[in-house]
Amino acid sequence: MKSFTKAGVAVGTALLLAACSSGGSGGGSASGSGSEPASSGPSDGFNTALPAPTRTATPTPTPTPTPYGPVLAGYIDPVGVALGKINPSANLNNFMIGLQEAAGAANSASSGLGLSDTPATVGTTKRQLVNALSQLATDLTKIRTGVKSKTYCTTGSAYAQVGLSEGLKAIPAALAEMTAAGYTTNFTVPQTPQPQTRSLDNGTFVTKGRLRGGGEFHVDNTAGTVDSVVSLYKGGKTVHSLYVGKGKEAAIEGVEDGDYDVFFSEGVDWDSSLKMFTQSCSYTKFDDSLSYTSGRNYVSWTITLTAKVGGNAKTSDVDEESFPQQ
Repeated sequence: MKSFTKAGVAVGTALLLAACSSGGSGGGSASGSGSEPASSGPSDGFNTALPAPTRTATPTPTPTPTPYGPVLAGYIDPVGVALGKINPSANLNNFMIGLQEAAGAANSASSGLGLSDTPATVGTTKRQLVNALSQLATDLTKIRTGVKSKTYCTTGSAYAQVGLSEGLKAIPAALAEMTAAGYTTNFTVPQTPQPQTRSLDNGTFVTKGRLRGGGEFHVDNTAGTVDSVVSLYKGGKTVHSLYVGKGKEAAIEGVEDGDYDVFFSEGVDWDSSLKMFTQSCSYTKFDDSLSYTSGRNYVSWTITLTAKVGGNAKTSDVDEESFPQQ
């Protein structure tokens, strides 16, 4: 049974009863003014459901690619910053720390840039940059190793080698092509000194004390491949220091009486202000001292700076920090 049939019968009965009880006026109407028309439910009796709202799918936004300029600068600029922190005025230990940090920055930039998405128009240039950065990292590591092995004995000589890096030289040209394509960076090449090979004239005194004695001191460096400075040391200080060029001989005349220790340093590029060789430096001491005494016969000593078969003088390496001022 449908619900609308039962509801209709009940309403009709209620209206009829109301009409009979209105009195016998005769003119009454079943639809008097006080009556209300019957109200039924929906015309068909069914519960009509509203149509479901139409839902429009929200489109997934397409990510906007990061512009390549900032990507390039994000890898390249930190390398320039790290290079700028290499301080040639620092001590060698801090200088090597700077080299290590710059090498790490160059290596990270090479790896990251190599994996980055790159516009096809600068793909070749990017590969050039990646290779240059990798080479720079290798070069800086070699320089650091050279400082540790005394190939470079001062920060100045080591810093000059930074400027000679083939990797560093290749970066500006590649970045110029990037700039022409619209991709700029703040990379700056550090200003480094030129390598030097300074020397003194053979026989020049680096330190000259009194020469009022009768002794002679001869130095043979004819078989040597690098220059040397030989020092006579007495009483806690250097009395005489003589510059002897490679392939040369030199002598000091008038050495006063006393017992002298003999120190010598060898290397390339003599820095007169520091009184040391800046490259390939070594520091050595003869184990035996030389004794000079006055008398009828003057005393003359000759030392040879290269090892010889049958030589009678032994030497020992000396730490740079313990080597006396020349």
